[in-house]
Amino acid sequence: MEHVLITGGAGFIGSNFIPFFLDSKANIHVVNLDALTYAGDLKNVEELEGHKRYTFINGDICDRPLIETIFDRFDIKGVIHFAAESHVDNSIANPDAFMQTNIIGTFNLIDVAKKHWMVGPGIYKEAYGNSRFHHVSTDEVYGTLGKEGLFSERTPYAPNSPYSASKASSDFIVRSYHHTYGMNVVTTNCSNNYGPKQHDEKLIPTIIRKALDGAPIPIYGDGSNIRDWLYVLDHCKGIALAYEKGKSGETYNIGGDNERTNLYIATTVCEILDSKHAKSDGDSYKEQITFVKDRAGHDFRYAIDASKIANDLGWVADENFETGIEKTIDWYLNKYVENKNSSLA
Repeated sequence: MEHVLITGGAGFIGSNFIPFFLDSKANIHVVNLDALTYAGDLKNVEELEGHKRYTFINGDICDRPLIETIFDRFDIKGVIHFAAESHVDNSIANPDAFMQTNIIGTFNLIDVAKKHWMVGPGIYKEAYGNSRFHHVSTDEVYGTLGKEGLFSERTPYAPNSPYSASKASSDFIVRSYHHTYGMNVVTTNCSNNYGPKQHDEKLIPTIIRKALDGAPIPIYGDGSNIRDWLYVLDHCKGIALAYEKGKSGETYNIGGDNERTNLYIATTVCEILDSKHAKSDGDSYKEQITFVKDRAGHDFRYAIDASKIANDLGWVADENFETGIEKTIDWYLNKYVENKNSSLA
Protein backbone atom coordinates (compact mmCIF):
# COMPACT_ATOMS: atom_id res chain seq x y z
CA MET A 1 0.00 0.00 0.00
CA GLU A 2 1.44 3.39 -1.02
CA HIS A 3 0.72 6.30 1.29
CA VAL A 4 0.03 9.65 -0.43
CA LEU A 5 -0.25 12.92 1.47
CA ILE A 6 -2.95 15.22 0.11
CA THR A 7 -3.01 18.69 1.62
CA GLY A 8 -6.16 20.80 1.72
CA GLY A 9 -8.33 17.78 1.06
CA ALA A 10 -11.34 19.19 2.91
CA GLY A 11 -11.45 22.18 0.59
CA PHE A 12 -13.30 22.51 -2.68
CA ILE A 13 -11.00 20.87 -5.23
CA GLY A 14 -9.27 18.50 -2.82
CA SER A 15 -12.55 17.09 -1.51
CA ASN A 16 -13.65 16.36 -5.06
CA PHE A 17 -10.26 14.85 -5.91
CA ILE A 18 -9.85 12.40 -3.02
CA PRO A 19 -12.97 10.24 -3.69
CA PHE A 20 -12.10 10.15 -7.40
CA PHE A 21 -8.47 9.23 -6.63
CA LEU A 22 -9.37 6.48 -4.15
CA ASP A 23 -11.88 4.98 -6.59
CA SER A 24 -9.32 4.89 -9.39
CA LYS A 25 -6.31 3.68 -7.34
CA ALA A 26 -6.92 0.52 -5.33
CA ASN A 27 -3.38 0.42 -3.89
CA ILE A 28 -3.37 3.98 -2.51
CA HIS A 29 -3.92 5.11 1.07
CA VAL A 30 -4.67 8.84 1.32
CA VAL A 31 -3.61 10.95 4.29
CA ASN A 32 -5.66 14.15 4.13
CA LEU A 33 -4.05 17.05 6.00
CA ASP A 34 -6.28 20.10 6.35
CA ALA A 35 -6.26 23.01 8.81
CA LEU A 36 -10.05 23.37 8.51
CA THR A 37 -9.94 27.13 8.09
CA TYR A 38 -13.03 28.86 6.72
CA ALA A 39 -12.49 27.19 3.31
CA GLY A 40 -12.21 23.62 4.64
CA ASP A 41 -15.17 21.63 5.91
CA LEU A 42 -15.35 18.03 7.07
CA LYS A 43 -18.82 17.83 5.53
CA ASN A 44 -17.04 17.92 2.17
CA VAL A 45 -15.42 14.56 2.92
CA GLU A 46 -18.10 12.93 5.06
CA GLU A 47 -18.58 10.30 2.33
CA LEU A 48 -15.09 9.03 3.21
CA GLU A 49 -15.78 8.41 6.90
CA GLY A 50 -14.82 4.83 7.69
CA HIS A 51 -12.98 4.31 4.40
CA LYS A 52 -10.17 1.82 5.03
CA ARG A 53 -7.71 3.66 2.78
CA TYR A 54 -8.32 7.16 4.11
CA THR A 55 -6.99 9.03 7.14
CA PHE A 56 -7.81 12.62 8.08
CA ILE A 57 -5.45 14.80 10.11
CA ASN A 58 -6.40 18.28 11.30
CA GLY A 59 -3.26 20.34 10.95
CA ASP A 60 -1.44 23.22 9.29
CA ILE A 61 1.21 22.90 6.57
CA CYS A 62 3.07 25.72 8.33
CA ASP A 63 3.64 23.33 11.26
CA ARG A 64 6.88 21.71 10.14
CA PRO A 65 7.21 19.25 13.08
CA LEU A 66 3.74 17.95 12.22
CA ILE A 67 4.71 17.48 8.57
CA GLU A 68 7.82 15.56 9.63
CA THR A 69 5.75 13.36 11.95
CA ILE A 70 3.27 12.54 9.16
CA PHE A 71 6.07 11.58 6.75
CA ASP A 72 7.65 9.33 9.36
CA ARG A 73 4.43 7.79 10.66
CA PHE A 74 2.96 6.93 7.26
CA ASP A 75 6.19 6.70 5.24
CA ILE A 76 4.76 9.10 2.68
CA LYS A 77 5.82 8.36 -0.92
CA GLY A 78 3.78 10.95 -2.77
CA VAL A 79 2.39 14.44 -2.17
CA ILE A 80 -0.45 16.21 -3.96
CA HIS A 81 -0.50 19.73 -2.62
CA PHE A 82 -3.83 21.59 -2.81
CA ALA A 83 -3.70 23.53 0.47
CA ALA A 84 -3.70 27.28 -0.11
CA GLU A 85 -5.30 30.52 0.83
CA SER A 86 -7.10 31.36 -2.40
CA HIS A 87 -9.65 34.17 -2.08
CA VAL A 88 -8.35 37.26 -3.91
CA ASP A 89 -10.46 39.74 -1.93
CA ASN A 90 -9.15 38.30 1.34
CA SER A 91 -5.58 38.56 0.06
CA ILE A 92 -6.09 42.25 -0.63
CA ALA A 93 -7.44 42.91 2.86
CA ASN A 94 -5.17 40.52 4.81
CA PRO A 95 -2.20 39.29 2.76
CA ASP A 96 -0.22 37.90 5.72
CA ALA A 97 -1.97 34.53 5.84
CA PHE A 98 -1.39 34.08 2.10
CA MET A 99 2.35 34.58 2.46
CA GLN A 100 2.53 32.14 5.37
CA THR A 101 0.39 29.32 3.96
CA ASN A 102 1.18 29.55 0.26
CA ILE A 103 4.91 30.25 0.54
CA ILE A 104 6.17 28.95 3.90
CA GLY A 105 3.71 26.05 3.91
CA THR A 106 4.78 24.91 0.44
CA PHE A 107 8.45 25.20 1.41
CA ASN A 108 7.87 23.08 4.53
CA LEU A 109 6.19 20.34 2.52
CA ILE A 110 8.71 20.05 -0.27
CA ASP A 111 11.72 20.39 2.01
CA VAL A 112 10.48 17.65 4.34
CA ALA A 113 9.70 15.48 1.29
CA LYS A 114 13.23 16.00 -0.05
CA LYS A 115 14.82 14.99 3.23
CA HIS A 116 12.56 11.94 3.58
CA TRP A 117 13.07 10.72 0.01
CA MET A 118 16.60 11.75 -0.97
CA VAL A 119 20.19 11.36 0.24
CA GLY A 120 21.63 14.12 -1.94
CA PRO A 121 21.06 16.12 -5.13
CA GLY A 122 19.68 13.80 -7.80
CA ILE A 123 19.98 10.73 -5.55
CA TYR A 124 16.81 9.10 -4.20
CA LYS A 125 16.80 6.54 -1.44
CA GLU A 126 16.17 3.08 -2.88
CA ALA A 127 12.59 2.81 -1.63
CA TYR A 128 11.60 6.25 -2.91
CA GLY A 129 12.72 6.23 -6.52
CA ASN A 130 9.19 6.87 -7.80
CA SER A 131 8.15 9.39 -5.14
CA ARG A 132 6.63 12.54 -6.59
CA PHE A 133 5.62 16.00 -5.36
CA HIS A 134 2.64 17.44 -7.28
CA HIS A 135 1.98 21.13 -6.78
CA VAL A 136 -1.50 22.43 -7.68
CA SER A 137 -1.46 26.08 -8.76
CA THR A 138 -3.51 28.65 -10.66
CA ASP A 139 -3.58 30.55 -13.95
CA GLU A 140 -3.62 33.80 -11.96
CA VAL A 141 0.17 33.64 -11.69
CA TYR A 142 0.30 34.68 -15.36
CA GLY A 143 -1.43 38.00 -14.75
CA THR A 144 -4.09 39.19 -17.15
CA LEU A 145 -4.87 38.89 -20.84
CA GLY A 146 -6.31 41.34 -23.32
CA LYS A 147 -9.16 40.39 -25.60
CA GLU A 148 -7.05 37.80 -27.42
CA GLY A 149 -4.45 35.17 -26.60
CA LEU A 150 -4.14 32.28 -24.16
CA PHE A 151 -1.95 31.43 -21.19
CA SER A 152 0.50 28.64 -22.06
CA GLU A 153 3.18 26.98 -19.98
CA ARG A 154 5.64 29.42 -21.58
CA THR A 155 3.75 32.57 -20.56
CA PRO A 156 5.91 34.79 -18.30
CA TYR A 157 4.66 35.15 -14.73
CA ALA A 158 3.07 38.51 -13.90
CA PRO A 159 0.95 38.13 -10.73
CA ASN A 160 -1.27 41.10 -9.90
CA SER A 161 -2.66 40.31 -6.43
CA PRO A 162 -1.12 39.21 -3.14
CA TYR A 163 -2.83 35.85 -3.69
CA SER A 164 -1.37 35.27 -7.15
CA ALA A 165 2.02 36.59 -6.05
CA SER A 166 2.12 34.08 -3.20
CA LYS A 167 1.13 31.25 -5.56
CA ALA A 168 3.78 32.34 -8.07
CA SER A 169 6.33 32.20 -5.27
CA SER A 170 5.27 28.68 -4.36
CA ASP A 171 5.53 27.61 -8.01
CA PHE A 172 9.10 28.88 -8.13
CA ILE A 173 9.98 27.08 -4.89
CA VAL A 174 8.81 23.79 -6.39
CA ARG A 175 10.65 24.52 -9.64
CA SER A 176 13.86 25.26 -7.73
CA TYR A 177 13.75 21.93 -5.89
CA HIS A 178 13.65 20.14 -9.23
CA HIS A 179 16.49 22.10 -10.80
CA THR A 180 18.68 22.27 -7.68
CA TYR A 181 18.05 18.90 -6.04
CA GLY A 182 16.68 16.83 -8.90
CA MET A 183 13.37 16.24 -7.15
CA ASN A 184 10.61 14.51 -9.04
CA VAL A 185 8.04 17.32 -9.19
CA VAL A 186 5.17 18.32 -11.42
CA THR A 187 3.04 21.48 -11.34
CA THR A 188 -0.42 22.07 -12.73
CA ASN A 189 -1.93 25.52 -13.25
CA CYS A 190 -5.69 25.59 -13.66
CA SER A 191 -8.35 28.04 -14.76
CA ASN A 192 -11.40 28.95 -12.65
CA ASN A 193 -13.02 25.86 -11.16
CA TYR A 194 -16.70 25.42 -10.42
CA GLY A 195 -18.88 22.56 -9.24
CA PRO A 196 -20.06 20.84 -6.04
CA LYS A 197 -18.56 21.67 -2.65
CA GLN A 198 -17.22 25.11 -3.58
CA HIS A 199 -17.15 27.62 -0.73
CA ASP A 200 -20.15 29.93 -0.49
CA GLU A 201 -17.96 33.03 -1.01
CA LYS A 202 -16.99 32.15 -4.60
CA LEU A 203 -18.75 33.66 -7.62
CA ILE A 204 -21.13 30.90 -8.72
CA PRO A 205 -22.21 29.80 -5.22
CA THR A 206 -22.68 33.48 -4.34
CA ILE A 207 -24.92 34.03 -7.35
CA ILE A 208 -27.05 30.99 -6.47
CA ARG A 209 -27.19 31.77 -2.76
CA LYS A 210 -28.07 35.45 -3.21
CA ALA A 211 -30.67 34.63 -5.84
CA LEU A 212 -32.44 32.13 -3.59
CA ASP A 213 -32.27 34.54 -0.64
CA GLY A 214 -33.92 37.31 -2.69
CA ALA A 215 -30.84 39.49 -2.14
CA PRO A 216 -28.88 41.62 -4.62
CA ILE A 217 -26.51 39.51 -6.72
CA PRO A 218 -23.21 41.48 -6.69
CA ILE A 219 -21.23 41.66 -9.94
CA TYR A 220 -17.98 43.63 -10.05
CA GLY A 221 -17.76 46.61 -12.42
CA ASP A 222 -19.85 46.10 -15.54
CA GLY A 223 -19.53 42.30 -15.50
CA SER A 224 -17.28 42.20 -18.56
CA ASN A 225 -14.35 40.42 -16.89
CA ILE A 226 -13.74 37.05 -18.53
CA ARG A 227 -12.73 33.74 -16.99
CA ASP A 228 -12.12 30.28 -18.45
CA TRP A 229 -14.37 27.93 -16.48
CA LEU A 230 -13.31 24.36 -15.67
CA TYR A 231 -15.63 21.80 -14.10
CA VAL A 232 -13.96 20.52 -10.94
CA LEU A 233 -14.10 16.81 -11.78
CA ASP A 234 -12.43 17.49 -15.14
CA HIS A 235 -9.68 19.27 -13.20
CA CYS A 236 -9.36 16.29 -10.85
CA LYS A 237 -8.89 13.95 -13.81
CA GLY A 238 -6.15 16.21 -15.16
CA ILE A 239 -4.37 16.29 -11.79
CA ALA A 240 -4.46 12.50 -11.54
CA LEU A 241 -3.02 12.17 -15.05
CA ALA A 242 -0.22 14.65 -14.37
CA TYR A 243 0.62 12.99 -11.05
CA GLU A 244 0.78 9.55 -12.63
CA LYS A 245 2.16 10.25 -16.12
CA GLY A 246 3.54 13.80 -16.19
CA LYS A 247 7.21 14.36 -16.98
CA SER A 248 9.31 15.37 -13.99
CA GLY A 249 9.95 19.10 -13.80
CA GLU A 250 7.16 19.94 -16.23
CA THR A 251 4.18 22.26 -15.83
CA TYR A 252 0.78 21.42 -17.30
CA ASN A 253 -1.99 23.96 -17.76
CA ILE A 254 -5.53 22.67 -17.28
CA GLY A 255 -8.37 24.78 -18.67
CA GLY A 256 -11.94 24.29 -19.67
CA ASP A 257 -11.95 26.20 -22.98
CA ASN A 258 -15.10 27.85 -21.66
CA GLU A 259 -14.55 31.61 -21.67
CA ARG A 260 -17.50 33.47 -20.21
CA THR A 261 -17.99 36.97 -18.84
CA ASN A 262 -19.07 37.32 -15.22
CA LEU A 263 -22.32 38.86 -16.41
CA TYR A 264 -22.97 35.86 -18.67
CA ILE A 265 -22.36 33.56 -15.70
CA ALA A 266 -24.83 35.47 -13.53
CA THR A 267 -27.45 35.65 -16.27
CA THR A 268 -27.14 31.97 -17.14
CA VAL A 269 -27.36 30.85 -13.52
CA CYS A 270 -30.45 33.00 -13.01
CA GLU A 271 -32.13 31.62 -16.13
CA ILE A 272 -31.51 28.04 -15.02
CA LEU A 273 -32.84 28.84 -11.55
CA ASP A 274 -35.91 30.37 -13.19
CA SER A 275 -36.63 27.01 -14.81
CA LYS A 276 -35.61 24.75 -11.91
CA HIS A 277 -36.82 26.76 -8.90
CA ALA A 278 -39.08 29.56 -10.12
CA LYS A 279 -39.88 32.47 -7.83
CA SER A 280 -43.40 32.49 -6.45
CA ASP A 281 -44.08 35.98 -7.85
CA GLY A 282 -43.07 34.94 -11.36
CA ASP A 283 -40.19 37.43 -11.56
CA SER A 284 -36.80 36.41 -12.92
CA TYR A 285 -33.80 36.10 -10.64
CA LYS A 286 -31.99 38.25 -13.21
CA GLU A 287 -33.71 41.30 -11.74
CA GLN A 288 -31.54 40.85 -8.63
CA ILE A 289 -28.26 41.33 -10.53
CA THR A 290 -26.54 44.42 -9.12
CA PHE A 291 -23.29 46.01 -10.28
CA VAL A 292 -20.88 46.96 -7.49
CA LYS A 293 -17.57 48.82 -7.31
CA ASP A 294 -14.87 46.88 -9.11
CA ARG A 295 -12.21 44.93 -7.22
CA ALA A 296 -8.83 46.63 -6.86
CA GLY A 297 -6.45 45.41 -9.57
CA HIS A 298 -9.15 43.21 -11.09
CA ASP A 299 -7.61 41.16 -13.93
CA PHE A 300 -9.63 41.52 -17.11
CA ARG A 301 -9.34 38.09 -18.68
CA TYR A 302 -7.89 34.63 -18.04
CA ALA A 303 -7.86 31.83 -20.61
CA ILE A 304 -5.84 28.61 -20.71
CA ASP A 305 -4.22 26.76 -23.57
CA ALA A 306 -4.56 23.15 -22.39
CA SER A 307 -3.09 21.57 -25.52
CA LYS A 308 0.04 20.31 -23.75
CA ILE A 309 -1.76 18.11 -21.22
CA ALA A 310 -4.20 17.04 -23.93
CA ASN A 311 -1.48 16.07 -26.42
CA ASP A 312 1.10 14.69 -24.00
CA LEU A 313 -1.12 12.94 -21.45
CA GLY A 314 -4.42 12.44 -23.27
CA TRP A 315 -6.52 14.67 -21.02
CA VAL A 316 -9.91 15.80 -22.28
CA ALA A 317 -12.69 17.68 -20.48
CA ASP A 318 -15.97 15.80 -20.23
CA GLU A 319 -18.06 18.88 -19.45
CA ASN A 320 -18.60 22.18 -21.22
CA PHE A 321 -19.92 25.08 -19.19
CA GLU A 322 -23.54 24.53 -20.15
CA THR A 323 -23.53 20.89 -19.00
CA GLY A 324 -21.39 21.48 -15.94
CA ILE A 325 -23.41 24.41 -14.65
CA GLU A 326 -26.60 22.32 -14.72
CA LYS A 327 -24.97 19.71 -12.47
CA THR A 328 -23.58 22.44 -10.24
CA ILE A 329 -26.91 24.20 -9.77
CA ASP A 330 -28.64 20.90 -8.99
CA TRP A 331 -26.09 20.27 -6.24
CA TYR A 332 -26.54 23.74 -4.71
CA LEU A 333 -30.32 23.58 -4.91
CA ASN A 334 -30.07 20.41 -2.86
CA LYS A 335 -27.75 22.17 -0.40
CA TYR A 336 -29.61 25.46 -0.06
CA VAL A 337 -33.25 24.43 -0.60
CA GLU A 338 -33.92 20.72 -0.12
CA ASN A 339 -31.70 20.32 2.94
CA LYS A 340 -33.19 23.47 4.48
CA ASN A 341 -36.73 22.23 3.85
CA SER A 342 -35.96 18.79 5.31
CA SER A 343 -34.53 20.38 8.46
CA LEU A 344 -37.72 22.39 8.91
CA ALA A 345 -39.98 19.40 8.44
